[in-house]
Amino acid sequence: MIVVIHHNPQCGTSRNTLEMIRSTGIEPVVIEYLKTGWTRAQLQTLFAGAGLTPRDALRTSKTPAEELGLTNPDVTDDELLDAMVEHPVLVNRPIVVSPKGIRLCRPSEKVYEILDPTGPGTFTKEDGETVVTGAKGS
Repeated sequence: MIVVIHHNPQCGTSRNTLEMIRSTGIEPVVIEYLKTGWTRAQLQTLFAGAGLTPRDALRTSKTPAEELGLTNPDVTDDELLDAMVEHPVLVNRPIVVSPKGIRLCRPSEKVYEILDPTGPGTFTKEDGETVVTGAKGS
């Protein structure tokens, strides 16, 4: 199974999600989107696959979203996409793509919705929280 994670190594949720993927025996393709940036088409594809709007995916904490006026409800999806391409940090993370779907993995355990964990088990996050890793609905 090929899995891709759009990752920010400075983000605890992103680091936890990456390790959750690895704990299932998968070494994902890691894209550090703050280095590579985004294209408009890429964002549209990811958001559509995850059932998100650009506003749903807008990261407002620790970003210039507020100062750029992007939290105003009158800002259009097109304007948000333009800003996200110009400022990659505005996209919430991590976004994970697998053959089973696309998820914005907040909280990180959402990644298990699109993976095939090997039976029930547990994973301990960086903060000490333990989550069940068994596949949901399998």
